[in-house]
Amino acid sequence: MSSIRTAAVAAFLVLCCGVAGAAEPNPNRPHALITTSLGDIIVELYADEAPRTVENFLALAAGTKPFTDPATGQRATRPFYDGLVFHRVIKGFMIQGGDPLGTGSGGPGFTFADEISAKALGLDAEKALIGPQALNQKCAYQGQDFMRVMVQPLLTAKGVTEATPQAEQEAAFTAALAGLKDVTLKDFYTALGYHYDDALPGSHVPMKGSLAMANSGPDTNGSQFFINLGDTPHLAGKHTVFGQVIAGLDVVEAIGTTPVDQNDRPSTPVVIKLIRVIPGL
Repeated sequence: MSSIRTAAVAAFLVLCCGVAGAAEPNPNRPHALITTSLGDIIVELYADEAPRTVENFLALAAGTKPFTDPATGQRATRPFYDGLVFHRVIKGFMIQGGDPLGTGSGGPGFTFADEISAKALGLDAEKALIGPQALNQKCAYQGQDFMRVMVQPLLTAKGVTEATPQAEQEAAFTAALAGLKDVTLKDFYTALGYHYDDALPGSHVPMKGSLAMANSGPDTNGSQFFINLGDTPHLAGKHTVFGQVIAGLDVVEAIGTTPVDQNDRPSTPVVIKLIRVIPGL
């Protein structure tokens, strides 16, 4: 990038977001401006790592991709995100928007698959079990799921039931865990239904400022997205990360500290005025 172009980009970022120390954008990636009622955010989009996700995001934003309006049930083509709100804000965790209903249950009337490389994230090499009976910290909150999809099938195959004497149940459980010592995070998440494409050139771990798709499980992406307020490595492999805030992180943080009700919805609506691609940035 030439010094003239670098200076022009820096001036643009300061003009839009008032951020003199904003990160220099990668000229090989698209960028988008998210204008909110609390200020502007500029994101760099990983079209090389998540091409379908980025295309969907930008097409909905520009109003070139048809969607089903949940209010009318009719097909519509207009700038999808204009006027929507950040309906879910959890301090220190993330801000979430992109739901036309503003409740967390709405979408564009279609879903599409995740775009995640397990290999790029190291999920194919990291063990799910740490020690004889402890889950990796990244998936420790999914203990019941691990029991259901990894351990229980082994116990069932051995004929262990609730009627089996307690001592035999415990011995079988210990043996099952020993047999799972080499199971990776990819193995576990795949058993949960996640699919990976290791042909992708890379994937990012969700970190502070990451832009990622919100979902209700594997391959349920639509229009909802979230921006991280902190690092969330436990979400790696479960959400498509498709961009990063390069200017306006202070705006993201301001949204993240807005007062919310018991459902994590901002008491005063934080509106997404528009999302548009920034040509030539």
